[in-house]
Amino acid sequence: MASPSSSSEPEETGGSAEPSHPLQIPAFRAYLVVRLCTILGATGMALIIAWQAYNIARETMGPAQSAAQLGLIGLIQFCVVFVMTPFAGLVADNFQRTRIAMVTLSILLCCAGVLALSSYEGWISLPLIFCLAAVLGFARAFQGPAIGSLAPNIVPKHLLPRAIAFSSMAWQAASIIGPAVAGYAYAMKPHYAYLASAGLFLCAVVGMMIVGHVPQAPPQRDRHPLRQVLDGLVYVRTNRLVLGAITLDLFAVLLAGTTALLPVYARDILHVGSAGLGHLAAAPGVGAGITALIFSFRPLRHNVGLKMLISVGVFGIATVVFGLTAFMPQQIAILVALLAMAAWGSADMFSVYVRQSLIQLHTPDEMRGRVSSVSLMTISASNELGEAESGFLAALIGPVAAVLVGGAGALVITLWWSRLFPELRRARTFDPPEEHLRPSHDAARRRPEGTA
Repeated sequence: MASPSSSSEPEETGGSAEPSHPLQIPAFRAYLVVRLCTILGATGMALIIAWQAYNIARETMGPAQSAAQLGLIGLIQFCVVFVMTPFAGLVADNFQRTRIAMVTLSILLCCAGVLALSSYEGWISLPLIFCLAAVLGFARAFQGPAIGSLAPNIVPKHLLPRAIAFSSMAWQAASIIGPAVAGYAYAMKPHYAYLASAGLFLCAVVGMMIVGHVPQAPPQRDRHPLRQVLDGLVYVRTNRLVLGAITLDLFAVLLAGTTALLPVYARDILHVGSAGLGHLAAAPGVGAGITALIFSFRPLRHNVGLKMLISVGVFGIATVVFGLTAFMPQQIAILVALLAMAAWGSADMFSVYVRQSLIQLHTPDEMRGRVSSVSLMTISASNELGEAESGFLAALIGPVAAVLVGGAGALVITLWWSRLFPELRRARTFDPPEEHLRPSHDAARRRPEGTA
């Protein structure tokens, strides 16, 4: 059965020949602008929120207790995302995804405005930051499945891996620029960083309007909403390749996520201040951006699963090296920290590229929102819950030990997953066998009725 995106290809290209490159499709170009502006604003705002929260806490608390406040921000966002994401995937499969994206972007715009005003007038506080963290988690829960499921509706299937590479490159370029610009803007005036994020979210809303209506599979009105939610969960559970890819990222980043502790390292270990914090936060984006750029010209084609496992191992090693900078002379430590974070970002980008390509190409469009929501829930668990784990573990054993233990844990997980999910090692290409995809999809649609 032809997908909605394939049926719309003649319209996207003016009724002429099928596009040979995703950038030939106007809606995809606008989609890239949305991705760029959204991540620019979100990463910059997240960094400044963490920096302000840590500095506010340090006025009355020691480094360990202040690090725990960063963990609490991550825990709040994770709890909201965990509860809302399964329903967000259902919404993304049953309503127009561009409209959902515009609503969530508007929420981010309002949050940036409140943070700018409170920073300008001096009444920003930890309770306010915690409340806004919950709102941001709510917006992210619905935004992720909606925006993440759009690319397959815009570009033909044979262009999807290259489109994912370009989308990832836009994401990483924004990750490089966003934190660095936010750090410099904060150094001038704290509220400047939030005003910049607000402007970027507004641009993203306009970009999504340009994307406009995209064709997608019709909603399953004959199935109960809870059964539809279960369909996505059952599909992920029965497709071991998708399950292995999602859970590998979940546990590796959960253990080896160091970004929550960057303010601690910048202020109390490396002593580089807010400008240095911007450099440290941008370094992963530099490594990831280079990797995404390579994939946009030379997409990965062979032994994709094994290479993903190797990249996650490199991710853990880079985390350990970053942690060891605490024992180096300051000048050497700063250089090594930047290089380690760049390698960290490059390895993460490699893993993300493989995982997203496998998920998008192994999932039917009518279930893509729900499967994307499961992926987002695990990403949130690894990011937000990982930040909480890093913050609380740093409060217990110190930030340096927390980073080292996390990196070593990621290496153990990689070795374990290579044995637990041999399907990952055996995945040669991104293309799913038709006889494998269809039974898995049918099982996901039938099993909830048989087990209700």
